[in-house]
Amino acid sequence: MTFDVDLFVIGGGSGGVRAARIAASEGGARVALAEEYRMGGTCVIRGCVPKKLMVYASAFPGQIADARAYGWDVSAGGFDWSRFRATLDQELVRLEGAYRSGLLNAGVTVHDSRAVVEDAHTVRLADGQRITAKHILIATGGRPFVPEIPGADLALTSNDMFLLDRLPSSVLIVGGGFIACEFACILNGLGVKVTLAYRGTHVLRGFDDEARTHVADAMKANGIEICCEADVTALDKAGEGIRATGTNGAGGVYDAVLYATGRKPNTQGLGLEHLGVGLGGNGEVLVDGYSQTSVPSIFAVGDVTDRIALTPVAIREGHAFADTVFKGTPRQADHDQVPSAVFTQPELGTVGLTEAEAAAQEPVEVYVATFRPMQTLFAGRQDRSLFKLIVSQATRKVLGCHIVAAGAGEMIQLAAIAVKMGATKEDFDRTVAVHPTIAEELVTMKTPARRVGNA
Repeated sequence: MTFDVDLFVIGGGSGGVRAARIAASEGGARVALAEEYRMGGTCVIRGCVPKKLMVYASAFPGQIADARAYGWDVSAGGFDWSRFRATLDQELVRLEGAYRSGLLNAGVTVHDSRAVVEDAHTVRLADGQRITAKHILIATGGRPFVPEIPGADLALTSNDMFLLDRLPSSVLIVGGGFIACEFACILNGLGVKVTLAYRGTHVLRGFDDEARTHVADAMKANGIEICCEADVTALDKAGEGIRATGTNGAGGVYDAVLYATGRKPNTQGLGLEHLGVGLGGNGEVLVDGYSQTSVPSIFAVGDVTDRIALTPVAIREGHAFADTVFKGTPRQADHDQVPSAVFTQPELGTVGLTEAEAAAQEPVEVYVATFRPMQTLFAGRQDRSLFKLIVSQATRKVLGCHIVAAGAGEMIQLAAIAVKMGATKEDFDRTVAVHPTIAEELVTMKTPARRVGNA
């Protein structure tokens, strides 16, 4: 059978774009890609990139206060959201253009359209055009989830936060994951009164208990009100604000309500179910190690598969798919020991096992250092950093590394190389410290704080 293209990619986010570009430029494939919104996907347009720029913006009040302590005659003045937003929009336009030109330069045909799967080898665009493909790649990412409660239409999601005409004066953030905590810190830093309501017992579920407690304590110390074991049952208009009916401190009237209660894979209406493509309970596309679905010609990468919802993971999955199918070098993306960072204030960087996970599988030693870092100590701030290593008693390998500090995201990237290589505690100990830095704690912790785990 003759096909119009060798590969049709649905979704112009990081995973889909990488797969399309590699398949076309290095694999010699005829490739088309459809994106219904803006090229770049969640990360570039409504996620990692604009969020990190907001993190930078929100940190300046503390930096300016520190500068005064260091002898500088400076003052913050007011924050101009409109000015920041205009510059942010310009940057996203630039990045979107870079993604698009990268595809076009690789020879990929781009369709600015919604696309659905009609059969195992046919994609239909919104205008009715049908394109046949030897292979179809689903890379449609995820979308924010808002539970069905009265007044749910009044809630903002993370998608909306970069499009606000003005900053709210007060906000209720519903959720306790990394998106909720990041936006709590961002908005707090920009001068918004922030209340965070989470129905669980502790924010940042899934991260190391000691590290997430450290982050939560810092958030509270910075003025964020955290209400755990709290939920919102309804929203309704209250004059110019929004009234939240809730439990355990979650009630009240706020200028805005942001829901950060998780994300769902973007598979609705794609036409996958009637083709027999396996979907999980959350709507995720089920794939094997090579990102292939139960229909041999259809593959999926990135957040739509709900494996590890991180941009660099999606990129690696897309690249591995292109290498396997179009370059004749079969390989699977590696999902083991993936580092990550939560851009709260202070940041949380992590790689490997939490203390609880490690202790459940074997006896471990736990090394912990908490201290006030020199930079903010001099300025009179009460900030505290945490460095934590979890070490196997049997093999001496470092099974987990967790950092809560300014710049933790940068530090964990480097520490992750050692952990991924299987470095032992003694390898860390043999490394000479760089002084004075906060990261030197990684190589100067000599005595375990405790020994835990099943013998």
